[in-house]
Amino acid sequence: MWEYHFFRRIGIGFNEIKQALWKSEHVVFHSRDIRKCEKEFKYLFDLDLKARFYKMLDHVISNSDYKIIASAIQKEKYIKLYGRLSDDVYEISLSFIIERAIFYLDGLKEEDLSLEIIIEKRGFKEDKKLQEHFQRILSRGTGYLQSDRLGKYHLTISFKDKKENINGLQLADLIAYPIARHILEPDRINPSFEVFKDKFYGRLGKRYGLKIFP
Repeated sequence: MWEYHFFRRIGIGFNEIKQALWKSEHVVFHSRDIRKCEKEFKYLFDLDLKARFYKMLDHVISNSDYKIIASAIQKEKYIKLYGRLSDDVYEISLSFIIERAIFYLDGLKEEDLSLEIIIEKRGFKEDKKLQEHFQRILSRGTGYLQSDRLGKYHLTISFKDKKENINGLQLADLIAYPIARHILEPDRINPSFEVFKDKFYGRLGKRYGLKIFP
């Protein structure tokens, strides 16, 4: 039920923006295209339209009910500690995100919850490798979670193209860049991050939903 209301509310908000500015609900919000004013977002070179767009978008992102669980790998520190940076950073991030998602679900203390991990496609080999890592997590657990604890939430994974009009993926894409900028330059003014900074999973002032490694 929570998942239904989340996607419904985000979807309604996003679609209202798309209808207001593009007269179509088929526009897909993609962070890079928006920042560069490319493709459908070339109209954002109009500064008045751009201001209106961001005001509407910020309103939806700040007023919708959801929690953020994000993982970031600091490349320079990672290379110094572990050597060459490779695709296993995606596997590490997936493990971190699953762990914190389970901690969050445990805290809800509700019955019959399930967790679907939706990942943006990168390529057949890359997706297959991550799928295999996911299966290992299910069978072996992680450093902090036993496999039986994972099993109670019926975890599944799916890979979707960024061109698909999926509200959850669009939201994730929109917040990823501001999160990265916040990690790289925490003291720099970051208005987009301010919009959703209180959405991270956490308590007692701690952002358990933002894992930075190493």
